[in-house]
Amino acid sequence: MHEYTSSARVWGLSCPGFPEEVSRARRWTRDILRGSPLAGDVELIVSELSANAILHTASGLESGRFYLALAVSPQVIALSVTDDGGAPTGPKIEDQAEEAEHGRGLSMVSALAHRVVVHDSNGGRTVTAELFAQPGTEEQSC
Repeated sequence: MHEYTSSARVWGLSCPGFPEEVSRARRWTRDILRGSPLAGDVELIVSELSANAILHTASGLESGRFYLALAVSPQVIALSVTDDGGAPTGPKIEDQAEEAEHGRGLSMVSALAHRVVVHDSNGGRTVTAELFAQPGTEEQSC
């Protein structure tokens, strides 16, 4: 493959910040990744990150939204969820007691993904989870 071309395909989805939109985001992901061995893991990640956007940021307010981007190549699947901001701190992995009912989501995402990156984005935050098609397959950076 030429160094300036890519076989990655990218999709985007904008969702109102309603709880029922989490299931829509999962269906959208499942439809795109149909047949991929990573589809189930990516669907769980979409569910967790979308729910977090609604529960913990302005995305869950009356006029709020959250945004998904899904990039798929033969080497990697990258899923990003961007929220509308408003949370005083960014998401972080926390050690929780076994009986805790909340606070394990990002730990689960980190366990499923090969890499998780959180960054500020247009007044909100974007969480990107990358899953490599084959362990040890990381894209080369310049």
